[in-house]
Amino acid sequence: MALVNLLRAGERASAADAAEPGARGAQSARDERDEHVAALIEVRHAGKHYEARGGAQAFSALEDVSLEVGQREFVSILGPSGCGKSTLLRMIAGLAPCDTGSICVGGRRVSEPGEDIGVVFQTSNMLPWLTVGANIRLGAKLRKLPRAQVEARLPALLDTLGLAQFVDRYPHELSGGMRQRAAIGQILLLEPRVMLMDEPFGALDALTRDRLNVELLRIWQQSTLTVLLVTHSIHEAVFLSDRVLVMSARPGHVQHDVKIDLPRPRQPDQTRSDPRYGRYVTELSKMMGVF
Repeated sequence: MALVNLLRAGERASAADAAEPGARGAQSARDERDEHVAALIEVRHAGKHYEARGGAQAFSALEDVSLEVGQREFVSILGPSGCGKSTLLRMIAGLAPCDTGSICVGGRRVSEPGEDIGVVFQTSNMLPWLTVGANIRLGAKLRKLPRAQVEARLPALLDTLGLAQFVDRYPHELSGGMRQRAAIGQILLLEPRVMLMDEPFGALDALTRDRLNVELLRIWQQSTLTVLLVTHSIHEAVFLSDRVLVMSARPGHVQHDVKIDLPRPRQPDQTRSDPRYGRYVTELSKMMGVF
């Protein structure tokens, strides 16, 4: 952690000189907001344990996990395969109970799925017999939101997602990236406070993934969303995030909490050519045991 602290100190000293004027202003406003932000997601000493069944050994997936995510923060979680990242997301979403500790979202203890939390999984899970528009409306329909309210929100959302021209198309007519944008749209239409994303771009090719990273940042910057993203990509985590949490091997717990001091708004060419970007990637790679 000493190396991380030295890295951060050097970055703070040079950040103002390195940033473009517009980006510097955006970062300054965001820093000022973050100083006064309250924790929206609070995980306290949470654990998840699985009993022995059918000859399988009992094991702990997560143990003593503690973390906080502030309002409108973008936080990514890195960790080795099998460390419990997806299980942690499911627990925060209320889809799986924690066996020890507690999880609160917006000051309320999580015991079941809540309307203020949306989850985007690795596959879009769009229903093939419904159009893009019908798929995006599906969550709102199941939640019985007023139709007039839904239809009033939909055009602007489709424009934001770049799907306005494809509203009457079917999933098999879309690319993988477009299907993932539709899946994100289904969540955004519900206007949650928190969006949990479980490796949503992992199955896509590198170029499509990069494009969707940029789209995700644009959508997030235009909203009031708090985002918690599980990813295996160190580059993706650094490019997108305000902070990156690094988890240990199973039983997983948070080992490192690294603040990403890169100016916003971010564009791939500018951000990735910043020397600090490379230093973050290198340091996180060391934490992950890549080298």
